[in-house]
Amino acid sequence: MLPSRHGATTDDTLRRAAHSTRRRFLTVTGAAVALAFGTNMSTTSTARADEASLRSDPFTLGIASGDPLPDAVVLWTRLATEIFDPMGGLPDQPFPVRWQVADDEGFRRIVRQGVATARPEYRHSVHVDVTGLEPAREYFYRFRVGRYVSPTGRTRTAPPAGATISSLRFAFSSCQNYPEGFYTPYKHLVDEDLDVFFFLGDYIYENAVNSVGGTRNDTSTEIPDIFQIPPDTLDLYRLRYSLYKSDPDLQAAHAAFPWVVTWDDHEVEDNYADDIAASNKPVDDFLVQRANAYRAYWEHMPLRPFQEPSGPDAQLYRRLSFGDLVQVHVLDTRQYRSDQACGDGAKAGCTDAGDPARTILGETQRDWLLDGLGTSTARWNVPAQQVFLAKRAASLTDPPLLAMDAWDGYTADRQRLFDTITDADVKGFVAITGDTHTNYASDLKANFEDEASPTIGVELMGTSISSAGDGSDTTPALAIEMQANPHFKFSNFQRGYVRCDVDRDQLRADYRVVPYISRPGADISTRASFVTEREAAGLQSTESKVDVR
Repeated sequence: MLPSRHGATTDDTLRRAAHSTRRRFLTVTGAAVALAFGTNMSTTSTARADEASLRSDPFTLGIASGDPLPDAVVLWTRLATEIFDPMGGLPDQPFPVRWQVADDEGFRRIVRQGVATARPEYRHSVHVDVTGLEPAREYFYRFRVGRYVSPTGRTRTAPPAGATISSLRFAFSSCQNYPEGFYTPYKHLVDEDLDVFFFLGDYIYENAVNSVGGTRNDTSTEIPDIFQIPPDTLDLYRLRYSLYKSDPDLQAAHAAFPWVVTWDDHEVEDNYADDIAASNKPVDDFLVQRANAYRAYWEHMPLRPFQEPSGPDAQLYRRLSFGDLVQVHVLDTRQYRSDQACGDGAKAGCTDAGDPARTILGETQRDWLLDGLGTSTARWNVPAQQVFLAKRAASLTDPPLLAMDAWDGYTADRQRLFDTITDADVKGFVAITGDTHTNYASDLKANFEDEASPTIGVELMGTSISSAGDGSDTTPALAIEMQANPHFKFSNFQRGYVRCDVDRDQLRADYRVVPYISRPGADISTRASFVTEREAAGLQSTESKVDVR
């Protein structure tokens, strides 16, 4: 068995903040609160269910691990014998779930074990924060209920905090719209030797799913008509996760290595901003919907127990440090933002986008990020975030069209970030981004209006797993963007993920793509590769490897 080469630590910001939420939700009416949380209430006996009552496999939604630390990792599963039943096919009673962590895949050397309770108020989801593990180790884990044993998962812990780390390998992607294609990139992702995988938002979508799963055209299982209704209740969001997590390639990717997750908009509703719904719902109604969505998200993600949302509020941003090599700042650019400027969409000459009072991060998260960057001693600083950070002109006009939902709609926050990078002399700044269903590689300029201004970092934007369908190598719109944005080095409209190899002086990004997802079986290849140096920020193309499967 080979030990993990690398590791992660986290600050205690998240744990402290989990105890402090905004008071705004207290103004929501009692009736609305009951509507939002009534489905959580256990109305039958709290006595534990008889494990022998399970008549089929309860591990239909898979297993996962996440947020690795030098001595800990969180393990997740959810019991559900029927994925299209809001109760998961289980009685309204708690189940004991045995878990084991071992040195070896055969579980001959068990190092930690225990019993967790899968409670009906959490739809029998389980979050186990396993502590007391050895640093820099690969571990295997599994769950058991009665005679049923889950698949085996593999995870990794980290070396001690501050340890000198020579290299790290990670990958990232986002946007897995179920009816728009198969999750073929995950089938190849499991073959990568990763320390950690980052998922950057849009784990589910609120759009309709027909009886055969859209493009998948799967006639083996009929998807109920209820999936054609946009989710807003807790049970509807739970059902959406059940459908998505039933995918075998997604389950395999979760089981292969620890994930670090954050959300974007579709986990709630497209292009929402804080308490403002793009659909113009009243604020109180939307906060109830957001509470439902956040609760279902936590129930289905490998997040720690203390990250459970409080009503419509959830502290998701956090910091993970991989030895002295990489510090990752996991951001939430959706929950705290100001409403999009100038009515959202792509706008030219929107002066409100530069209003200093407007924010994409919220004041508290912004201060946390800037302070963390300013005091970081890591060789590389990596914000893991959702929407385009670089300026992205979508036209050749003057002024150009800019997306108000991205950082182009919140330029004061972007300038504060760039000023901190410059003033604190932050080295190795590499933003990893999701959202657009497109691969981009971009330099980050101190002043995007001046091509000669210093390059202060780079942005690697990964494409989607399935959203937008098969795609193509390029499009007419991308050709315009490449002309309009001289800081862009690459764009591509295929599906896949980005794999990154980091050493102490250089980061290499390989853009891994598949030619189609409308049917299974596509091979994967490296479409393009770039490197950036820690001491000299800026992307340089390198010849792509012959790497096809």
